[in-house]
Amino acid sequence: MLSLRIDGELLDRLKQHAAKRGMSVQDYVTGTLIRNDFDERFQSAVEETEKFYGAA
Repeated sequence: MLSLRIDGELLDRLKQHAAKRGMSVQDYVTGTLIRNDFDERFQSAVEETEKFYGAA
């Protein structure tokens, strides 16, 4: 379980972004967190691969 405390302005912006995608705010935020986590893990994997094989 994750609980966030955000101000009204940010909540309004999140609602707008979520509505554009036909999602709930909860689904939008969760999807964003998952995507960002994947991006970080992918970048880390790329860096480790470059270290192992040597950067081009």
